[in-house]
Amino acid sequence: MKGDVKKVVLAYSGGLDTSIILRWLQEQYGCEVVTFTADIGQGEELEPARKKAQQMGVKEIFVDDLREEFVRDFVFPMFRAGALYEGVYLLGTSIARPLIAKRQIEIALETGADAVAHGATGKGNDQVRFELTYYALKPDIRIIAPWREWDLHSRTDLVEYAEKHQIPIPRDKRGEPPYSTDANLLHISYEGKALEDPWVEPDADMYTRSVAPEEAPDKPAYVEIEFAQGNAVAVDGQKLSPAKLLERLNALGGAHGVGRVDLVENRFVGMKSRGIYETPGGTILFAAHRAMESITLDREVMHLRDELMPRYAKLVYNGFWFAPEREMIQALVDKSQENVNGTVRIKLFKGTASVAGRKSPNSLYSLAHVTFEKDSVYDQRDAEGFIKLNALRLRLRKLAGK
Repeated sequence: MKGDVKKVVLAYSGGLDTSIILRWLQEQYGCEVVTFTADIGQGEELEPARKKAQQMGVKEIFVDDLREEFVRDFVFPMFRAGALYEGVYLLGTSIARPLIAKRQIEIALETGADAVAHGATGKGNDQVRFELTYYALKPDIRIIAPWREWDLHSRTDLVEYAEKHQIPIPRDKRGEPPYSTDANLLHISYEGKALEDPWVEPDADMYTRSVAPEEAPDKPAYVEIEFAQGNAVAVDGQKLSPAKLLERLNALGGAHGVGRVDLVENRFVGMKSRGIYETPGGTILFAAHRAMESITLDREVMHLRDELMPRYAKLVYNGFWFAPEREMIQALVDKSQENVNGTVRIKLFKGTASVAGRKSPNSLYSLAHVTFEKDSVYDQRDAEGFIKLNALRLRLRKLAGK
């Protein structure tokens, strides 16, 4: 079976694990390997990955800047839906996987590859997210998941394999790392090792995208975010592209300790795992978007969307981005966002992002109706019949002796 593969597209970071996978594919499958490295805002220089692939004999190397596509076509649609997994997680890792897998399939079609490979382990969610996308976009694709095939089961095994095959090993990889990380423009996550005990507080020096809230400035900062049809389009009056806008919010939020989450989540494969997330810009954006909706969405539209939100978030988390049900919910969500236009002012202070003001040309907020002062548009006597009609079934139930 292994000899059937002629060419494989590998999702390649240039790190130790995927470099070992690259050599392992060449050795075990005897096939040509095409490497694909995606820039989705992880904050790392990607040219070393290209050079490393060249040194390992790779002829076709793809290093693609996908930052704008990532935010525009994946992060923003998800934020329009107000998606939170299990009430806390802004889905930073989950939403990146379908984009990477989609580009892998495109490269496979461009290069005539008959297989794709990824470096996700057999315990996690990412293997599911990658492979559901592969199959959704190219049903007959061959998938190679080395972690489910090889006999390398520990960090020691990986280091020994790398040394045997003369694969450069970063100095800090020779020992046990305190945790594993995954980063993109939306967030960075920390998992494993020192974090596996959910009772133990993370080390203060672990965080890389935000200052500790207690060390944040003593004076609050304010930021104004402008929305058009549910998408953020400007910060403090400056129009920005999707990726540049999120970068700006990341910097603002990180400086004020915004966006840290310590979560024990339910993986799709069945186990619970503890993760620490930093999502400074996303946390600001989520609060601002919700505030913008509060004055522009009809009550029943908002409530219906909110009923569907956990289902949508679960679909993203589990890897069903390209499933018809996600696309159906997205169409409903996008319809709801047509009048989500205006500006929200957010106050950043000591780890919090709180709403300080909101305004919209499409506002449904009527001061004339809601005021506690005298008004001429609302007859309070109307409420009596409204309440009696809503109470009718309750009264009948009691009268019937229930």
